[in-house]
Amino acid sequence: MTGGSRGIGRAICVDLARHGADIAFTYRTDRDGAHTTAKQIEAAGTCALALLADGSDPAAPGKAVMDVVGRFGRIDVLVNNAGSNQDAVVWKMTDQAWDEILDADLGAAFRFTRAVIPIFREAGVGRIVNISSINGLRGKFGQSNYAAAKAGLIGFTKSIARELGSFNITANVVAPGLIETDMLKGMPEEARAQSLSEIVLGKLGTPEDVAAAVSFLAGRRAGHITGIVLQVDGGQYL
Repeated sequence: MTGGSRGIGRAICVDLARHGADIAFTYRTDRDGAHTTAKQIEAAGTCALALLADGSDPAAPGKAVMDVVGRFGRIDVLVNNAGSNQDAVVWKMTDQAWDEILDADLGAAFRFTRAVIPIFREAGVGRIVNISSINGLRGKFGQSNYAAAKAGLIGFTKSIARELGSFNITANVVAPGLIETDMLKGMPEEARAQSLSEIVLGKLGTPEDVAAAVSFLAGRRAGHITGIVLQVDGGQYL
């Protein structure tokens, strides 16, 4: 799991732990948050390994994968969740903001996937779940970099699903809509109300809603599902 120190990432870690998985997760800066996630995993009854790793560093994913294998002896599931955003309308967006978000939200997922595939191929099985966004399907005002990265993640997932299927490795996407996380607290009230009005079910999603979808796609019952985008958005995309 990449990006497990808070929010959706933490919820996924804990939910997978409740399904019996030992969990290794990465974090980039939030050491205290990573400690909290590890404690919650252990409280769910399994083992936790928190790894300081920056997916924009080409060497970091390979090292993290080897650390996980060294600790647990195997890897069964990769969840690419880590990401960031730097919002601006396109005529005010800098090259730096464009490049950093494409690398954080798409490039890192590519690097971690590339690093784990030899492990999966040797085992003859594997699950990859990538966390995108409904904004990768529809676009979003002020988020051309973020939407492009999340759309790219969908195309990337469909491509690797084709490449990896013969090795019994599945690759799927979970695309959340508006989810109640700490990141939402900084959202202007008017924008929040507008987004909420789009949701058919009339309520925000929770990190646990997203986690449930990930655990399903990572589990045995999803063994014949690959290349799909599962929206967890309360109908917001409709």
